[in-house]
Amino acid sequence: MKRVLVSLVLSAALALPAELPVKQVVLYKHGVGFFERSGRLGAGDSARLDFNASEMNDVLKSLTVDEKGGGKISGLRYDSMDPLSHKLAEFPFQIVAGQPLSGMLDQLKGARLELKFGNETVTGAIVNGRLVAGSDKQPEREQLTLMLDSGELRTVDLSAATGIHFNDPQLQQQFKDYLTALAAARSKDKRSVYIDSTDARERELTASYMIPSPVWKSSYRLIFGASGQPVLEGWAIVDNTTGEDWTKVQLSLVSGRPISFVSQLYAPKYVTRPEAELADDSAARPVVHEGGYLRDMEAAAGVAGGAVGGVRGEALNGRLDAPRFMAKAPAPPPAMQERAAAIGNATTVAPSSIVASASAGELGELFEYRIAQPVTIRQNESAMLPFLQQPIEARKLLIYSDHSSQHPTNAAELTNSSGKTLDGGPITVYDGGAYGGEALMETLKAKDKRLISYAVDLGTRITEAFGSKQAVVREIHSNRGMLTVKSAAEETRTYTARNVDQKAKTLIIEHPLRQGYTLLNQKPSEKTPTAYRFEIALAAGATQEFPVAEERVYDQVYAVTNLTPDVLLSYLSNRALSDAGRRQLQRIADQKRQVAENDRALQDVDRQTRDLNTDEDRIRRNIQSLNAVSGQQQQVQTYARQLDSDEQQLAQLRDSQAELQKKKAALQGELDKLIDGLAF
Repeated sequence: MKRVLVSLVLSAALALPAELPVKQVVLYKHGVGFFERSGRLGAGDSARLDFNASEMNDVLKSLTVDEKGGGKISGLRYDSMDPLSHKLAEFPFQIVAGQPLSGMLDQLKGARLELKFGNETVTGAIVNGRLVAGSDKQPEREQLTLMLDSGELRTVDLSAATGIHFNDPQLQQQFKDYLTALAAARSKDKRSVYIDSTDARERELTASYMIPSPVWKSSYRLIFGASGQPVLEGWAIVDNTTGEDWTKVQLSLVSGRPISFVSQLYAPKYVTRPEAELADDSAARPVVHEGGYLRDMEAAAGVAGGAVGGVRGEALNGRLDAPRFMAKAPAPPPAMQERAAAIGNATTVAPSSIVASASAGELGELFEYRIAQPVTIRQNESAMLPFLQQPIEARKLLIYSDHSSQHPTNAAELTNSSGKTLDGGPITVYDGGAYGGEALMETLKAKDKRLISYAVDLGTRITEAFGSKQAVVREIHSNRGMLTVKSAAEETRTYTARNVDQKAKTLIIEHPLRQGYTLLNQKPSEKTPTAYRFEIALAAGATQEFPVAEERVYDQVYAVTNLTPDVLLSYLSNRALSDAGRRQLQRIADQKRQVAENDRALQDVDRQTRDLNTDEDRIRRNIQSLNAVSGQQQQVQTYARQLDSDEQQLAQLRDSQAELQKKKAALQGELDKLIDGLAF
């Protein structure tokens, strides 16, 4: 009996699939990692790879298998995952969150169940279930109506039942399966992939795949020593969150961001099919044909147009924008001061005792750091690995980019002379054996350069003064009655830098780049997408002014019809106006002046007419008043003669008004003709 038991245990152990340990890990900067597992499999063995459910989409998209020794892979098996909604749809009932028991049982009309009420047992088929609303005298209740074996309909209170059991074992099992499916959907258990082989010999098997992984991070130390070339020291921070140990794995770190995405391959996908049925046969109806009087007309076809939308991306390679993250440098701790003093007193810069043994090289369009020695990182632990330590071209200077502050920042200009791509990350600067500050750096390609700011320089103050000149007309053009005036406005921003320290400095001023403005008097040493950079040498304890003049050229468009003769006269005296334009504008100005004089004459006639009408009204009121008084006939006749004289003057004014209106129409017509023909 013992031999049989031992034989069964050994057979079960030999039947277990083999696990392949991790041999190589490649971490990227876009949230995925490449893993390679390999190991020796016995004859007829299968290999098992365990993953989290959230990793299965990437595994099924990237998994590759290589078998050495002539064997053949017969297939891959893995734990499937049917969508929960599809699984639950197969059941004859649905348990909805917050649904009362009576509502759930109402879906099972006709099912037989057994309810226990203390010592009484009630058995019958479900007729319906309902929720009875509560009142002031009675609480809310759940009721179930059953048809008993005797044929009697009986309503029971579910809250009083101490037990409910389905008589149908299949329905009882369906409830268990339903709850099991819900529990499995919340489970975060591992999913296994099995690699089967038909080979009957031992062989080497290698499996490679990509899964989501934490990005590796880089940090640097830039060390300016008392003498010698500055040294850049790089560290890589790697996190192992895979749930298993990495024991002596070959680790590579890749700088770059290849395109990666998640495709839903793990969950089964179902397609909704359309329903199609043959039409039912029906009795034929008599057909009444209409009489035809026109030939068939061809229908006009509509053309549907679509707009294509695009995404414009800009890659600002080699961008030299200085970071604007400034922090006041705290005093270094005593241990750091001792180490910094040792560095400052050394004849050559020796930043630390680390050995950066990572090899670097291009990996397609990316860049790879391969750690030379095998790496061991326990699960749920992280490691710092040195990947760079070598001299680099760098010079110290000042950058004035934050115009809300009067102080520039201490900065360094880094030129990547390492021959490697430097991944972006924070940089801690040590200057003269002491902590100098911190900065951020973008990814830096070989032979490219960046400016980094790491501290505020309190020994330099910068102020700004603004000035402008009156706009100058450069060009004047006209077409179809519109006058276009091109003007140029000059603005000057003067930077005044005062160096209170008794040492010379190099200052870079970042002057904002404004759309439509052109530099006049200075040539920048560099230009970024948002600013010009000017480099200035500041003498020790000196003050220096640096004016930056810019010009903005803009157009102003006017309708010549709306311009007064005085405005036209101002343009006539402008030297930017051509001779042809001056002659045309002069004629228009003269014509406008005649129109204006005629309008003034019309206004004068209108005024006289209004005055006479007012005088006539006064005379008529006086005559009406005097007619009611005896002995005033002579005065009435005097008023009558004055009224007749006014009427004669009004007649003359109306004739003059008509002539002036006629002249105005002629003058305006000639003016419109001149304006329409204006072109120069």
